[in-house]
Amino acid sequence: MLRFLVRHPFLPPSTLLRRVLFSNGTSASSGATASLDPHFLVEYLMTTCGFSADVASKVSKSLPRSQSTEKADAVLGFFRSQGLDGANLRRIIAWKPGLLGWDVETNLAPKFKLLREMGLSESDIIVIVWRHPIVIGYNSENVLLPRFKVWESLLGSKEILLKHLRRSGWFFSSNIENVVRPNINFLRDECGIPEDRVSLVIKKQPSFIIQKPDALRALVDRTDGLGVPRESTMFIWVLKALCGVSREKFEAHVKLMNRFGWSNSEFIAAIQKQPTFLLRSTEALQRKMEFFIKIVGSTPSDIAKHPVALELSLEKRLIPRFHVMEILKSEGLWTSRYKLHTFFISPGPKFLQKYVLPYKDKLPKLLEVLSIVPEFKGNNPEC
Repeated sequence: MLRFLVRHPFLPPSTLLRRVLFSNGTSASSGATASLDPHFLVEYLMTTCGFSADVASKVSKSLPRSQSTEKADAVLGFFRSQGLDGANLRRIIAWKPGLLGWDVETNLAPKFKLLREMGLSESDIIVIVWRHPIVIGYNSENVLLPRFKVWESLLGSKEILLKHLRRSGWFFSSNIENVVRPNINFLRDECGIPEDRVSLVIKKQPSFIIQKPDALRALVDRTDGLGVPRESTMFIWVLKALCGVSREKFEAHVKLMNRFGWSNSEFIAAIQKQPTFLLRSTEALQRKMEFFIKIVGSTPSDIAKHPVALELSLEKRLIPRFHVMEILKSEGLWTSRYKLHTFFISPGPKFLQKYVLPYKDKLPKLLEVLSIVPEFKGNNPEC
């Protein structure tokens, strides 16, 4: 068999392999079914898809041993016609080798047609199918379309849904009836959180609502334990933050802030104001606390009252603005009416207007300090 491959180098790979994949001499072009030699099935996957020998061997074990390559050729040709090739194609086939036995017109083409009808461009479809190939495993009318409509309703618009699908479509595979709806009902009926608040969180992070119901109930218990009232507008946002913070990480944050002088009540108050600071690493929080206390001269209580400052980048926001503060102080232009938290938190245009532009002629170095900062790059300081 291998000598046959060597003797016929002029044959196209798919044609060549079909000539050698059948051990009983049946013609592949006749559409008849024959027994495939496992060795040449591996060769087929390596040649047509570009798999390594090891991966091709693993993938081949999930394929039927008795079929022609006609369907496989058609499937691969169809995927390539949709813009899926190379690594993208290998990812899909490795995820579900059985796709190579599917009928293109019956199983695949309708799904891609539906994705286009949903408003996805060709590039969108490539990204979504590559990141989340399970979408092509759904029944078009009974699963894929209804699921699309449910998420479109939850997120508020087709545009928002498409944005999340382009970014990461894995939430799309969650069980609507057993997970998503029970979670929404629990938050609305048992926790008293209005649906519009829940919707705001889902729009920002669809994965929040697809966690297991027991896990969501445990998060609610943790939030209750922090003393956050369920009727508070911040309750759902604390829930969202805790969703990404393990108990171990939470305790590490508590110990760190205690060492810097925060009381437990200050820690909880800070969470209710800016829960997302919990998502930062302990190391990042430590660097920022040291910066504010040792370099800027803030008190731990001041930081606890304005925890949003802990969300800001040291390199891109805090340090450059501190240099501006130093220059203003050296020139006697820093006044007691300037509040530290406002100085660091102010949006770029407002910061320029208040702290930089009034002194741009006298102190051009203020603009030089900020010229390397992304939020000010390319902006006309006169605007």
